[in-house]
Amino acid sequence: MLGPRLRFGAFIAPFHPVDENPTLAIQRDLELVQWLDELGYDEAWIGEHHSAGYELIASPEVFIAAAAERTKHIRLGTGVASLPYHHPLILADRINQLDHMTRGRVMFGAGPGALVSDAWMMGIPVQKQRDRMDEALGVLVRLLRGEEVTHASDWFELANARLQMTPYSRPSVEMAVASQVSPTGARAAGQHGLGLLSLGATTTAGFNALASNWAIATEQAAEHGQTMDRNAWRLVGPMHIAETRDQAMEDIRFGLEKWIFYFREIANLPLVPEGDDPVQAMIDTGMAVIGTPEDAIARLDQLVEESGGFGAFLLMAHNWAPWAATKRSYELMARYVFPKFQQLNVNREASMNWVRGNKDEFTSQVRQAVGARIVQHMMEKGADNIRPDIVAMITGAASKETPAE
Repeated sequence: MLGPRLRFGAFIAPFHPVDENPTLAIQRDLELVQWLDELGYDEAWIGEHHSAGYELIASPEVFIAAAAERTKHIRLGTGVASLPYHHPLILADRINQLDHMTRGRVMFGAGPGALVSDAWMMGIPVQKQRDRMDEALGVLVRLLRGEEVTHASDWFELANARLQMTPYSRPSVEMAVASQVSPTGARAAGQHGLGLLSLGATTTAGFNALASNWAIATEQAAEHGQTMDRNAWRLVGPMHIAETRDQAMEDIRFGLEKWIFYFREIANLPLVPEGDDPVQAMIDTGMAVIGTPEDAIARLDQLVEESGGFGAFLLMAHNWAPWAATKRSYELMARYVFPKFQQLNVNREASMNWVRGNKDEFTSQVRQAVGARIVQHMMEKGADNIRPDIVAMITGAASKETPAE
C-alpha cells in the first residue's frame, strides 16, 4: 500500500538585493511561480512586507491574482498576510474573491507581521502584534466560513458583518498560521484547528522546536474541541541543489553574501549562522541544504523523523544563485527528490523487477514466436532471402526444442 504523498512548494518572501531593478525582480517572481507550475509543484506562498527594501511584495493578494492567470494547477497562498495591518472584513473579502477567481486554488496564511519596521510605520505597538493576530484570526475564521460576525475591539469593529459571496471552497479556503520558535503560531493553529506553517524548520532552533510546537498545537486543539491534521503541516527551509556539491556551493556564492547582509544588518530575524566561510557555515549548521538531490533527500528524511510526519515541504526562495542555476535547482528537486517522497516510481520499479525476474522465460517465448514465423516463410518461399546465420539459429533452436523421433 502506498504511503502519504508529501507535497512540495515554495515560500516566496521574496528576497531581492537593492542593486536589482525591482520591476524585473517582481517579474522574475511571477516567472518562478510559472516554472513551479510546469514542474508539478503543489503550492506557492507569497509574503507581505512594507519596509526595509528587500522583500518587495506589498500585497500577496494582487500577486496571486496575476500568478493565477499564468498558471494551471499550482495552489497559491498568502505567506503570510499580516493580520494586525488589516481590517478583518476587508481582508476576508479579498481572500474570498480570490477563492472564486482561482476556482479554489487560493490558501490563506496568517501571521502577526515579521518586520518591526512595518508595524512602526503604522503606529502598531510591537508588543500587541501577536494579540491582535489572535483576535483577528478568530473572526476571520468565521467570516471565511460565511458566518455573520459582530465583534467590538479597541482596533477594529464588526457589526453584522458577512461576506457578500458564499465561499467557493467549503467550508472555507484552507487556512494556516505561521510559526517559528515561539508557541504563538502553534497555539493559534490549535485553537482553530488550522494548518501550521513552520518557518525556519532547518535552523537549529526551528528544527528543535518542530516536535514541541506540534505537541502544543494538538494540546490546544484538544482543549478547544478541534483536531490537527499533519497533512496541513508545512515545513519551510532553504535548499539549493546541483549535479555536484561543488557546483551547488559555487552557484550560491553569487548572492548569499547579500542575503546574509540583509538578515544580519537589517531584518530582525536571527537566521544567519556564524563562520568565516558563510557557505560552509550554512552546510555545517544544517540550516540549508547546499548539495545534490541525495543531500536533499537525506535532510528531508531527518525532518520527517524529527517532526513525526508532515504534509508539505516548502523551499524558501532565496535568490542565492544566478537565475538559470536557481531554475535548475527547482527542476532537480522535481526530477529526483519528489519521486522518493511521493512514491512515483514504486510501480515502475515493481514492473521492472518482475520483467527482469522473468527475462529468460520471456526471451525464450519471443525467440520461439519469431522462429516459427521464419520457418513458416522458409516453407512457403524457401530460404534464398534469409541470412544463413538466421537459418542456422532457427534450425538449431528447433533441433534443441523438438524431441528426436
